[in-house]
Amino acid sequence: MSLTAPGEAGNLPVELTSFVDRRREVTEAKRVLSVSRLVTLCGVGGIGKSRLALRVAAQVRRSFADGVWLVELGELFDPELVAHAVATALGLREHATAGQDRSAASPVTLLTEYLAARQVLLVLDNCEHLVDPVAKLVDALLRACPKLRVLTTSRQGLGVCGEVTLPVPPLPVPDLRQPPTLRGLPQVAAVALFVERAVAVVPGFCLTAENVDAVAQICRRVEGLPLAIELAAARLAALGPEEILNRMSDLFRLLGAGPRSAPARQRTLRASIGWSYDLCTSAEQRLWARLTVFAGGFELAAAEGVCAGNSLAAEDVLDLVTSLVNKSILIRQDGGTVRYRMLDTLREYGHDKLRESGQETALRRRHRDWYAELVAGAEAEWISARQVDWYARLEREYPNLRAALEFCLTEPGEGGVGLRMATSLFPYWFGRGQLSEGRYWLDHALAQTPRACVDRARALYADSMLAGQQNDVTAAAALVDEGQEVAKQLADVSTHALFTLAAGYVAGSRGDLPRSIALLDTVLETFRTGNDLPRLLDALFALAVYSGVRGDAARALACHEEVLAITEPRGEVWYRSLSLWALGLAVWQQGDSRRAAELVRESLSLKRSIEDLLGIAWCLEALAWIAADAPDPRHAANLLGAAHTLWHTLGASPATVRHMLAYHDECEQRTRRALGEQSFQIAFQRGTGLALADAIACALNEKPQGLPAPSGAAAKLTRREQEVAELVAQGMTNKQIAARLVIAQRTAEGHVENILAKLGLTTRIQLATWVTEQQESRA
Repeated sequence: MSLTAPGEAGNLPVELTSFVDRRREVTEAKRVLSVSRLVTLCGVGGIGKSRLALRVAAQVRRSFADGVWLVELGELFDPELVAHAVATALGLREHATAGQDRSAASPVTLLTEYLAARQVLLVLDNCEHLVDPVAKLVDALLRACPKLRVLTTSRQGLGVCGEVTLPVPPLPVPDLRQPPTLRGLPQVAAVALFVERAVAVVPGFCLTAENVDAVAQICRRVEGLPLAIELAAARLAALGPEEILNRMSDLFRLLGAGPRSAPARQRTLRASIGWSYDLCTSAEQRLWARLTVFAGGFELAAAEGVCAGNSLAAEDVLDLVTSLVNKSILIRQDGGTVRYRMLDTLREYGHDKLRESGQETALRRRHRDWYAELVAGAEAEWISARQVDWYARLEREYPNLRAALEFCLTEPGEGGVGLRMATSLFPYWFGRGQLSEGRYWLDHALAQTPRACVDRARALYADSMLAGQQNDVTAAAALVDEGQEVAKQLADVSTHALFTLAAGYVAGSRGDLPRSIALLDTVLETFRTGNDLPRLLDALFALAVYSGVRGDAARALACHEEVLAITEPRGEVWYRSLSLWALGLAVWQQGDSRRAAELVRESLSLKRSIEDLLGIAWCLEALAWIAADAPDPRHAANLLGAAHTLWHTLGASPATVRHMLAYHDECEQRTRRALGEQSFQIAFQRGTGLALADAIACALNEKPQGLPAPSGAAAKLTRREQEVAELVAQGMTNKQIAARLVIAQRTAEGHVENILAKLGLTTRIQLATWVTEQQESRA
C-alpha cells in the first residue's frame, strides 16, 4: 500500500525518488487540464506517463476541493470491475437508504451520485488494456458530474468526446554530433536521471572525462526512455559504463533483427528489458517469470509458497528475491510488512517468458491455492484477536484475491474452489462495505456450481446477507428460498438453521418483527451447540436490534451482553464494536449518559482499528446525541459537524435508519437552542473542518491536531493578511479576493497559503471558522 501525503484530500502517493526535468510537459499538462475535463497522457510503457501524471496531479491538488484520487488499473483485468475499482480508490462504503433497493443502481450510477456535486480530479493510471470500459465509465461520469475532471495514462487515447491527448516524449538526450562535455552534459535530462540513479547504486558516482562519452551514448541508445535509463544505471553495481554500453550494443543489434511488424517503441523497450533479463542468472530468470502471476505485489512467504519447486528450491527464493531487488527488477515496499512489486513493463516481459515455458496455468493454480488457503485461514480466525490483522492483510492482498477468483471462474473445473473462496471473503466484504463486488463474485461462482451441496448453501447465505444489507430484499428472499430448498435436499440440520437465520433477517427487513424474532429464536441453540460463533453472533445481534425496536429493552440488553461475552475474551472487533455502539444507545435511552458515552467511545476505538467508516460515522452521531445533555453543548455541535463531513464523504446520512434520524434532529435542535444560532454554526463548522483522525480524537477526548488556531495567533497576521482572511471567511475565492483587493490572483493565493501556514491550519473552512471566532470574541 502506498504512503500518502499528509494534510491533503486524496490518495496521491509520496514520491520516493526524485523527479527529473519534465517541466515543459508538466506545464503543458496543467494548462490543458485547466481548460479540458479529460486529458490523456499517451506513450509507450516505461516512458514515465504515471510519474508525470502524479506530478501534475500533486501540483493542481489545491484546485480540487474534494480531492485528487489515484485509481491504479494496471492489475485489474475484468472490465466489469472498473467502476468498483474507482469506488474503492475513493474510499466509498456502500449503504442502503431505508426503503431503497441499491441493487437496482449500477456502479456507474452510484459513482455518479457521489461525484455529481463534488470538485474532484480522478487520475486513472494504466488504462490501455481496459480502454473500452474506462471510456464508457469516463464518458458517463463527465456527462453527469459537471465539476469532475479526469487525467488518464494509457498507450492509446480513450476516444471520448472532448478528450485531449498529450504524447509523453522520451527525456531529452545528448546531441552526439557535438562532443559531450562535463559542463554541459549534466544539464541534459536523460543524463541527469542516469547520474542520480547511479549515485543510489554506487555512492560517489559522478561524470568524469573517462566515462562521460559512454554515459552519453547509453542515454542516446535507449532513446531517453526513463525505465531503460534506470535499469542501465542499476547495472553499475556489477559493470562499468563502457561494459554496459557494449552489452547494450549487442542487444540492440539482436533485437533489430526481429520482425518489422512490431512497433518501434516495443522493440526499443523490449531491448532494454531483455538486456536486463539476460544479465540475470537462470534461477533469477525463472523466478522473474513466475513472480508475474502476482497482482499488485506480494510478500516473501507467498513467493516461496507459489514459485518454489521445479528446479527452484524454496530456501533459495529469499536470496533470489534480494538479487532481483538489487537489480531493480523488484521494488521493495515498506509499510509495516515488507512487500515487493514489479513494474508493469517488466511484469509483461516476464509473463511472456512464463507463457513460453508452458507453466502459466500450473503457476496460476498454485497462486490460487495459496490465496484460497489464506482466505480460509482468515475465515477460521475471524472471531479472534487476529481479526484486525486479517482485515489489513486481506486489504493488502486484494489484487491477488481478485486474480485468484478470476482464475477460478475462467478455468474449467475450478468453480468449486472459487465458490469456497468467495464465501470465505464474505465477512471481509461485509465489514468493508464492498457489498456489490462481493455479490458479483458470489453470483458468478454460484452460476458455475449449480449442484446442491454445503458449499453452495453457505454461498447462498452469504449472498443473501449482502443483498439484504443493500435493502435488495427481493433478491435476498429469493436466495433464501433457494437455500431452503438446498437444505431440504441435504437434510442437514446446520444448513436448515442457516437459512432459518437468513429468513429471520429477511422478515426483519420487511418490518415483520414478530416473525423475525420467532425465527431467530429457533436457531440460537443450534448455533450454540455447533459452536458456530459467526452465525450465533449474527442471530444475537439481529435479535438485539429487533427486540430493541419493539421496546423489549431487557431482551435487547441480554443479547448484546451475550455478544460481548463471546467476542471480548477472544479479542474480536467487528461484532463487538456493533454491540457496544447499540448497547451504548440503549443505556443512554435509560438515562445513564456517562456509561453510554464510555460504551460508544469503546466502539469507536475498535472501529478505528479496522477503518469501518460507516461505523465511525454512527459513533460520532451517537456521541453527539449523548453530548447534547452535557454542560458544554459545543462538543455536541463539533461532533455533529465532524459526522456531517464523514456522511458527506460516504454519500450517506443518518436517514439510513428511520428511528435514528429522530435522534439526530432532536440533538441538532437542542444544541441550536442552547448555543444560539451563531455559536452553533461556529462550533459546527469547527467540526466539519476536522480531518477524520482529528474528529475521532475529538470524540475520544484525545488531543486533536487539526483544530483551528487559538485566538492569540491573530497577532501573527499582517494587516493585509487579516484582510484576506476576512474575505476568505466571506466565502470568496482567490480570484474574487484578487479582484476585490486589485492584486494578482497568484498574490492572493500566496497570502492564503501564508495565512494557513502561520495559523497552523490546513483548510479554508478552518480559516473561516477561526475568523468568525475572532469576530465573536471582539463583539
